[in-house]
Amino acid sequence: MDSHDNERKPLLGISATKKPRIKNKIKAWAMYQPANIPYFDKVLPSNLTSLAIILFLAINIFYAVYRIPFRLDLFFVFADRLGLIFVANLPFLYLFGAKNQPIRWLTGISYESLNIWHRRLGELMCLTALLHFLGMIIVWYIDLRPEGFTLLRFISTNLVILGLGAFISYETLYVTSLSSFRQRWYELFLASHIVFQALALLFAYFHFPTAQIYVLASVLIFLTDRILFRLTLKRTTITASLTILPDVHTLLISANWHLPPTTPFLHANISHGWAPTDHVFVTIPALSRSAALQAHPFTIFSAAPTSTSTTASSHAWLTLLVRARAGFSASLLAYARTHSSVRMRVDGPYGSPHALDVLESADSAILVVGGSGIAVAYPLLYALLHPRHCDAENVLALSGSNGENRRRRVRLLWVVHSEKHAEWLPKEKMEELVAWGLEVAVPAATERAGRPDVVGIVGHWVAQEDGRTGVVVSGPDGMNRDVRNACAGMVGMGRDVRVCVEKFGW
Repeated sequence: MDSHDNERKPLLGISATKKPRIKNKIKAWAMYQPANIPYFDKVLPSNLTSLAIILFLAINIFYAVYRIPFRLDLFFVFADRLGLIFVANLPFLYLFGAKNQPIRWLTGISYESLNIWHRRLGELMCLTALLHFLGMIIVWYIDLRPEGFTLLRFISTNLVILGLGAFISYETLYVTSLSSFRQRWYELFLASHIVFQALALLFAYFHFPTAQIYVLASVLIFLTDRILFRLTLKRTTITASLTILPDVHTLLISANWHLPPTTPFLHANISHGWAPTDHVFVTIPALSRSAALQAHPFTIFSAAPTSTSTTASSHAWLTLLVRARAGFSASLLAYARTHSSVRMRVDGPYGSPHALDVLESADSAILVVGGSGIAVAYPLLYALLHPRHCDAENVLALSGSNGENRRRRVRLLWVVHSEKHAEWLPKEKMEELVAWGLEVAVPAATERAGRPDVVGIVGHWVAQEDGRTGVVVSGPDGMNRDVRNACAGMVGMGRDVRVCVEKFGW
């Protein structure tokens, strides 16, 4: 091949017989994730998710204004309709926020993906509650004030007091649910969510008879999730060892046990095993009294256990990677300095097989992780590469041009801030993955060399493949967005790329 042939070859390896089509452009647009909203620094989802949410909100707006007589003397009708929109959405709010729900069982979509619907719906409901309150003030001003009904007398009625109680409770829930609040005071966020939602439901129930059926449905969803599942079926207590890693700001929580014989019906809590990318909620009462009421999420860092039959037991090795920052994690690190083990309650596992499905259905697999995102990558890599999994169902056999079969190519790009962070995954485990076929790239630590060209590396890797490429990314919001949009750009140019972003939505 001469230099002229090289010049004719597409930079991203797109064959001449596979030109971009309109459907590629549409798929690329759907995958694309816009930049954060200025000033508010709110992370936006993909265009497809945003479009679906906008349509859902449009339905609510339609019902809010449908056949409403917009006249001042009939303004009560509009204000009352806003209240109905609020209570009618209550069960959906609690359904989207539940960890255990029928949507997961019917579609495979985990609660993390539905969490954005929970938040957007919560924002809509807070807005409708505010407009309902202001609307009733306008009704008082137009209809009651001329009759000598003072504002103090109006807000002192039982109906209005109960409505104000529900309104203040839900608005407080909204403020304490903001991302900036959750990141700074996660423990306070957890406590306020329990207290104020209980108060809000109580006030809403007695505020008006129409709301009672919706409140009862919401309470049923909440209690089923919290008591039946999270406090009973999905919860267990284990003793785990604590190990502080060389960077002295990170620790491992480890435990192991024999898996009991189980069936899918009995597969409930962590003692029966888990799947790659699953996570759990951990409660450690030994840290403090308040810690006994807190549940903190952690991705399971260890490979998922397997059993060859329903009667044979295998062994489970559970590992959690904890970066100490503030609050619970800082208290746990301090505790680990004087204790080698701890008793903890574990709620879970929770998660979705979507990331593994994306990689297993592809001709080549690329995992891009930043820092502690290795906790997401390692179980996936183990599931893809372990010889026990290399059978006709789990390893893709591709027919090459010479008629021979080749296995799926698996690559890892791990970006770390400090060289010591590369020690989070033991050297022998990384070497084991490499021996099984992993191609790994760990650029120089960002604190010394700056951020690597993640988009360029991913683009180069994808360009080397001819078939479908599956990409899983788990890291900071900026990295996730860059990789997602790079994949969207390649889809728009005609390449077959699927991308999955593994990031929790709490």
